[in-house]
Amino acid sequence: MSIDGREVPVLHPKGDGYELDEKALSHILMDSDVKERYVVVVSVAGDYRKGKSFLLDYFLRYLNFKYPTKEKTENESEAAWMGKDGDPLEGFSWRYGSKRHTKGIWMWSRVFLTTLATKEKIAILLLDTQGSFDTESTMNQSATVFALSTMVSSNQCFNVSKNIQENDINNLQFFTEYGRIALEFEEQHTPFQRLIFLVRDWEYPGEASYGEGGGQTILEERLRYEKSMPTEKRMVRQHIRTCFSDIRCFLMPHPGPAITDPRFNGRLKDLSTDFKLHLSVLVPWILSPENLIIKQISGKKVRAKELTKFFLSYSKVLSGRDLPEPKTLYMATADGNNAVAVAEAKELYNYIMIEEIMEGQRKYVEPLVLRVEHKRVKESVMDHFDAIKKIGGEEYSAEYRKKLDDELEQMFRQIYMANHSRKHWYWRKPALYAGAALSFIALGQILRRMGVSKLTIMCDVAFKIAIFGILSWFYARYRDLDDRSRHP
Repeated sequence: MSIDGREVPVLHPKGDGYELDEKALSHILMDSDVKERYVVVVSVAGDYRKGKSFLLDYFLRYLNFKYPTKEKTENESEAAWMGKDGDPLEGFSWRYGSKRHTKGIWMWSRVFLTTLATKEKIAILLLDTQGSFDTESTMNQSATVFALSTMVSSNQCFNVSKNIQENDINNLQFFTEYGRIALEFEEQHTPFQRLIFLVRDWEYPGEASYGEGGGQTILEERLRYEKSMPTEKRMVRQHIRTCFSDIRCFLMPHPGPAITDPRFNGRLKDLSTDFKLHLSVLVPWILSPENLIIKQISGKKVRAKELTKFFLSYSKVLSGRDLPEPKTLYMATADGNNAVAVAEAKELYNYIMIEEIMEGQRKYVEPLVLRVEHKRVKESVMDHFDAIKKIGGEEYSAEYRKKLDDELEQMFRQIYMANHSRKHWYWRKPALYAGAALSFIALGQILRRMGVSKLTIMCDVAFKIAIFGILSWFYARYRDLDDRSRHP
């Protein structure tokens, strides 16, 4: 079976990151027959060397058969899409071995055109992605490819091996969160659309049968969460469920021993009967007209000409410095990211209170005014903290938000005490007044003996002023202690 088109790299490695090939992308999406149509974007992502490109070539066989450029012959049945037993597999490049093959993101050059039952004209695009966690890529590169393919696809197939493991769930959460904060989606819309867990080489058909039914059973079990679960595990599952509008699962059997042969070229006759049977179900389950979903962003259907702009915009955001740098552990990233946000908010609060309101601690501010300013600045700083892009979501950030609130109150108490110490410094010198009182009373006695009555009267007045100063200090001290007890 001959396949029309070829694979085209639209995102290729450059240095430590990736570069979008706008020209190649536009050549496909801005074609006169394509650009005004709504797009259906099907992507396959997951760990490297798990058969993503191999599977996509069967997707191509189905699309080439189901949505041909010319009418099919009448004697061709729906099952004929799989081709002849001896036909080698064509399409996206793949090969036997342990080393990665696909780099970046590749798009099939031929866009498959059809009209849905709703009369909407659509264009179907296929994306092949670089496998995650190979020995040559950084975590940042893996995150970029997975996030970008998820952001632009309407149907993301997450290719996993043998079972849905906890590390698969954690990796999915990390990569989708990376894409979610880059997307800056509107809260009323789910950021991503359909996610399919495609479990290859499922080993427990007695526990859950191959296909969609068994897949849904395993999916519900793996993504179930309860209050009694550890917080981290519960948050991961909640995150995934809220990031996708539709989550499905399909269990596939092993293709058979022939795939370990270096000469294997994808012929049907070399595949196991079970695998061929369920492959014939899987592909239409994803790509038949009734199962296609149009790409939407913020609730709006996307046309091919618009997808080019989104590709460019998203790739720039993911390659920029606004996003937190991915690490090997999701929670470690979330911790560090939130801690930085707290530190930034505290620094902003300190600057406004000290440098702007108190003029570098040179100015005394009335306590009531200082409290009002504290409340205003604190609200502003908390809003700033909420606006900072943070991994982990609101629930995870809530703990850091409370920590920030407590630390701002502690900072204010220190500022309040420092401000109070600048209030009429001379009132804080009772020893000065006591010394003055003793000096004036002694000087008055000397002047009285000398008969200088006018100067004696002046010393008596100064003595009384000093005594008044001492009493005033005690009163101010009492007011200060009372104020602190009422406003700790």
